[in-house]
This record gives sequence, C-alpha cells and structure tokens, in this order.
Amino acid sequence: MPAPLNISSLQNPRIKAAIRLRERRGRQNSGRMLVEGFDELSLAWECGLRPLELFICPELVRVEQAPLRLEMEQVGTEVIEVSRAVMAKLAYRENPDGWVAVAEIPARRLGDLRLGPSPLLVIAEALEKPGNLGAILRSADAAGADAVIVCDRTTDAYNPNVVRSSKGTVFQVPVVETGSAEAIAWLKEHGIRIVAATPAGEKAHWEADLRGGVAIAVGTEKEGLSALMLQEADLCVAIPMRGRVNSLNVAQALTVLVYEAQRQRQGSGR
Repeated sequence: MPAPLNISSLQNPRIKAAIRLRERRGRQNSGRMLVEGFDELSLAWECGLRPLELFICPELVRVEQAPLRLEMEQVGTEVIEVSRAVMAKLAYRENPDGWVAVAEIPARRLGDLRLGPSPLLVIAEALEKPGNLGAILRSADAAGADAVIVCDRTTDAYNPNVVRSSKGTVFQVPVVETGSAEAIAWLKEHGIRIVAATPAGEKAHWEADLRGGVAIAVGTEKEGLSALMLQEADLCVAIPMRGRVNSLNVAQALTVLVYEAQRQRQGSGR
C-alpha cells in the first residue's frame, strides 16, 4: 500500500476544498459533506457510508482506533495525514480527535423509503437551528422512528453541526429532504396520518391515537408549523404545560411525542 499523502500547509488546495464544505453553498455545489469525529465516522461506516477522503492526524488518533482507518483504506478511501495545525483548521469543534472525512451526501427521496404497515415518521419543517435538528435525529433514532422528513429546510440535514449534534444518527435514521407540499401529498397517498404539534392543538398528546401509520410534525422554533401543514394535518395535538411560558424547545417536544407514540404502540402489542 503506498505511503499516504501528508499535508502540513494550511494553504493546501485539498484543505481549502474541504473547508468549503462547512458552508451550505459548498455542499450544494459539490454534493459532498464533512463528517468529523471517530464516533460519528464509526456509526456512519456501520450504516454504509464510504468516505472519499479521510483527513487524519496521527498525533491525535488512539491506538485502538486504527482498525477503522485500515478498513477505509481497503475500500479505496484516500487517507491523508495532516498536522495538528491543519486538523485544527479542518475541524469545526473544539479539541478535535483527529478524524475528519469527506463523503458524498446521501441522495434519498420519499419514494426510496421502505416502510412497514404502521410506520412512525417525524416531520421537521423549516427548522433554523442545526442543534435542534441534530437532537431530533437522536430522539428519532432512540425511539425507533422509521424516518425523518426534513421539509422546506432552512438548515440542511448534512450541515456539519447537524452531524455533530446528531452524534452520527443522521446516517442511522433514513432522512429525506423535500418540500412540505410534496411530503403532505406523499403521506396522504400512503395513508399515513399527519399529527401536528401546536400549542393550539385540540387534544393533549396522550389523548391522541398515535398508533398506526403516523407522521408527527414539528415546526420552526419561533413560528411553529406552516399554515399549510396545520391545514392538512389529520390531527393537531398540544403538550400541556403548567408553567407560565412554553418552555419546551422543538427537539424536547418531539421527544415527548415520539415516546408517547411508542408507549401506545407497545401497549397495543405492536
């Protein structure tokens, strides 16, 4: 196996090209994304992601992590060793662990989803904060949701901060990015009910029937769901709160809802 390329210059074109993937325009123009962190890359690898390039800082990599590098090399990932300074430039977190990869953005459409007879889906509409979308992906994975549909995106699902805050679950849970109108039409065609989370919901979330094919929809941090999503929803539910303010953020609210859906499904024997 040939010796890996070694880069110590911050001005190297390969480094500059990778850094451009931090920006949405860079990802859109190239169809590529950044994945940082050994744990995130390990999960992505287990889920079938095959990086095109792996930037690795030997000084930071632990001995027990070496097998992942070897596995990537064996399938054709180009491994590029970099200095600490270059890794600090590439990384988008403090105290990087020495692993940053470039990979193609997964291309998945609604028609690619393979669902069972009673799927539990999540709709995240026009979320603005990558951290909230990442937290929603973690909750969807933890609760066993079948897919997350990102509608009318403000932040894209493969923003490096979404990948980081999702702990890599963006590769575990099937994610589709589409428009709200397209998602609504597809859900209705497949007989999947839309349950909209809104403070104006007519039922408390535990009073709603969340069994069967259901898509739980949450909206922007400030304005909530769009008028279209609320109009087309089969049911609007609220999470009752006893405080003086609506203190749950969108990711926390989604977590409450998906776990209630799973509680009901387990209680019905599913």
